[in-house]
Amino acid sequence: MRYTEIKDLYKFIFKSYDKPFLKEHIAKIIELDDYLPYSSTFFCVTNTQDLTFEYISKNFTACLGLDAGELKALGMRYFWSRIHPEDIDAWLSALNSLMEFTLAEIPEDKRKDANYTWNFRLKNSDDVYVNIIQNTTPLVFDSDGKPIIGLAHYTVLDANVKMEITASAKLLNSHNEYETLFFNNFSQKLLNDSISNRERDVIRLLVLNQSSKQISKKLNISSHTVDTHRRNILKKLNISSTGELIGMLKMNQHWL
Repeated sequence: MRYTEIKDLYKFIFKSYDKPFLKEHIAKIIELDDYLPYSSTFFCVTNTQDLTFEYISKNFTACLGLDAGELKALGMRYFWSRIHPEDIDAWLSALNSLMEFTLAEIPEDKRKDANYTWNFRLKNSDDVYVNIIQNTTPLVFDSDGKPIIGLAHYTVLDANVKMEITASAKLLNSHNEYETLFFNNFSQKLLNDSISNRERDVIRLLVLNQSSKQISKKLNISSHTVDTHRRNILKKLNISSTGELIGMLKMNQHWL
């Protein structure tokens, strides 16, 4: 796929007519970045309307060896040029599905509490395609409630880790816990298709070493229901114990 086609599809997904003002918000993010330690994660403020990066954190170069100034100057087109060609179609399909789901299923007044995750492979400065998990929280919406500015966190994983392209949408509940509303795998399926979004949330919290009681509180369900979900998950995945499940998923948290 040519990158002019990527631009057209991407702009169609995020098409908007408003011009948001972010100067003060970005200033606060830049101030915070000065105090963050170096790690395998960097973040950017993304502008899907202008196809630009409003801000790129200091860890970008440490993670990928690339020039942040070049990314800032050339914007998303430069970023797209480094995505693995085999991932482009699935990546665009994931973005489009997330946008369609948001506009159809998440009330406009709730979209500020939404969170989105997807993944792809990106070429670093050594010309190696590393895995990127992108987690984005919308910051600004247009007059139609469409997210156009986001705070995106990118986690870089080793190129040898085999990852299918997945996408999920979560919404913050009254206990400040994200609950999965949407999940799809745009490559070959890894987790069994029969795993429900609620079971996916239980798995995610189990990986964080949460007890059934803690999970029940965060998801507003009974401990008995949590235990039922746990038994069903083991049966569906043909796994004998929760410990085995947690060990497997800690190595592949992008599945969630």
